[in-house]
Amino acid sequence: SFCPLNSIRNMLCRAGQIRRCAASLSHTISKVAASRQKHTLPDLTYDYGALEPYVSAEIMQLHHSKHHATYVNNLNVTEEKYQEALAKGDVTTQVALQPALKFNGGGHINHTIFWTNLSPNGGGEPQGELMEAIKRDFGSFQKMKEKMSAVTVAVQGSGWGWLGFDKDSGRLRIAACANQDPLQGTTGLTPLLGIDVWEHAYYLQYKNVRPDYVNAIWNVVNWENVSERLQMAKK
Repeated sequence: SFCPLNSIRNMLCRAGQIRRCAASLSHTISKVAASRQKHTLPDLTYDYGALEPYVSAEIMQLHHSKHHATYVNNLNVTEEKYQEALAKGDVTTQVALQPALKFNGGGHINHTIFWTNLSPNGGGEPQGELMEAIKRDFGSFQKMKEKMSAVTVAVQGSGWGWLGFDKDSGRLRIAACANQDPLQGTTGLTPLLGIDVWEHAYYLQYKNVRPDYVNAIWNVVNWENVSERLQMAKK
């Protein structure tokens, strides 16, 4: 005979199973999302010593495997704390984490661009559309180089010099950013070419003579990469 009590028990049992299954699924999705969101140190496409004599192997090794790696690790830790604060609705902590997010996130973004901007087969002058844009917006390649060098050398303390693309005007612009402030996130310009003038980028080799380092780095600029970035920025 039909027993309402047994029916109710079965329904409750099934409901409990569904809840446990949903909780388990939610936990799995969270774990997958967390693992996917982990930032990693990008591999270089050249050896640490490949940019010599312009940038020493010792600088490259320390810069990539220590400094950039630290930004990546700290970014992952900061994002984890931010997600926890977000889940709790803790706005105060979210705001407090913003500087660390900007600094370490910017450090990761900037360096990831920087490594691809350099090449042992770099130097010389750009070709095609990039060269035409440089001539249009700066008068000549030499003038652009001189202006970007001057702006980069003049950065007070630590920071970056950038050649960027202004989507609104369709023109190239030169800008400087303090510390690890990312170009696009702070100025709206799309980054094409960055020169790192934190002391860890040059001090072991060039001591306090920043202009010598900036002049030398033009010999390893990967203009093909800069051109590709311009094409992507225009899309």
